[in-house]
Amino acid sequence: MTDFILRTIIIFIGLSGFLLSSHIHNKKKKKTKLICPLHSNCDEVINSDYSEIYGIKLEVLGMMYYAFIAIVYGLINNFSFLIGSVSDIFFAFSFFAFIFSLYLISVQAFVLRQWCVWCLFSAFLSTSIFVISFLTKILS
Repeated sequence: MTDFILRTIIIFIGLSGFLLSSHIHNKKKKKTKLICPLHSNCDEVINSDYSEIYGIKLEVLGMMYYAFIAIVYGLINNFSFLIGSVSDIFFAFSFFAFIFSLYLISVQAFVLRQWCVWCLFSAFLSTSIFVISFLTKILS
């Protein structure tokens, strides 16, 4: 039962991350200023040279990651036979997303020297998915 609840929390975090990434994407697409509650320059961060990887915008990558996580964990919750094989793969996936988030935070801190609260919140969500998936792994 605890695993089910933790996976459900991951689903909600995934949906939240998708909405956050979609918000950033829509602001960039419309060329609308992204308001930063930290009184920093979010636009400088989200439009920097580091805002793409292999030509893919990071917010699009984020939307794909978060949607994929929410869908897969939803499937795992509904089809328990998927738990063993799929959860190991997504644990590794969440670990790499966590490491990538740490990289992006270090870029903000040491390269750009600007903070984007939306990006930091996305990193928090990514970290939360990793930690909760780790908990489901050790509890099962």
